[in-house]
Amino acid sequence: MKLRALAAGAAAVLLLATGCGGSETPQSTSADGKTLDKVTLTLNWYPYGEHAPFYYGKNKKIFEKHGIDLEIRAGQGSQKTVQATGADQTDFGWADTPALLAGVGQGMKVKSIGVFLQTTPSSVQFFSDKGIATPADLKGKKIASTAGDALSKTFPAFLKANGLAEGDVTLQNTDAAGKMAAVMSGQTDALLGYATDQGPTMQEKAGKQVSYLRFAEHGLSFFSNGLLTSQKTLTERKDLVQRMVTASSEAWTAAKGDQAAAVDAMQGSSEQLPSKPVLTEQFAKTLELLNTQATQGKAPGVNDEADWRKTIEIFASAGVIQKAEEPSAYWDGALAPKG
Repeated sequence: MKLRALAAGAAAVLLLATGCGGSETPQSTSADGKTLDKVTLTLNWYPYGEHAPFYYGKNKKIFEKHGIDLEIRAGQGSQKTVQATGADQTDFGWADTPALLAGVGQGMKVKSIGVFLQTTPSSVQFFSDKGIATPADLKGKKIASTAGDALSKTFPAFLKANGLAEGDVTLQNTDAAGKMAAVMSGQTDALLGYATDQGPTMQEKAGKQVSYLRFAEHGLSFFSNGLLTSQKTLTERKDLVQRMVTASSEAWTAAKGDQAAAVDAMQGSSEQLPSKPVLTEQFAKTLELLNTQATQGKAPGVNDEADWRKTIEIFASAGVIQKAEEPSAYWDGALAPKG
């Protein structure tokens, strides 16, 4: 009986220490004895250059300064990251805004706490020798895409904005990981993807120059990746959420000013990690996306409500969401970083 009582007591202590079964945040202790909140961040995909500021912020103890012991996890697409965040399987997510909008429309209890990439990297990507210089040159071309993702759903709006019809191009459905192979093997003329992701990798692997038709430069700009959390976390651990937003913004600002070190901080983060030259190019292209005209000069992660309305309307028109709600249904702007 005594042994059972001791075991039960030990189990109770363990539960309290790990924060299981409640809204308490698990904690750890830093090297200098500071108590830290253990926090998980799930990315939109396997680590690539866009994610450098989070690794840099962890490496330079920026998150630690704000009382956070950050664990960065690879993702498997923005949709799955939104789902995991809404189910409280991760404290925070880094995901594409269209996926967040769709998740909220489906009843998921998630909210953006700041979009960082405020100009979309969405683009049509192709080898420069294809002779594609304008959207009109896409007529008759075969393009690799992934059915149901935000890119494929907004591509018709891109075509329309440039005087083309959906039937003017052929979309070849493939999984997200297979799009580069389709272009490099010649099965397709181009792919739909992020200029901050596939293009630099494809260019290195094939040894051929890659060019882009960026949506934002051809009549269709909208929000892309940012931080999100569950409504439960936002309600029960608002102080933690505020610290995460502040630390993330600070990490992005610092990484922008120390780009080589930010890229170096990613080494060893994933077996699928691109080469250092690719990471460097990916991160440089990412930094071009941090602001809109309305947020120039403001800290990373500060959003403008009018930009939110524009993004919401684009995806309502594209059918990604059935009803355009007010920005406050998707975003908590009260937590915006200062500076």
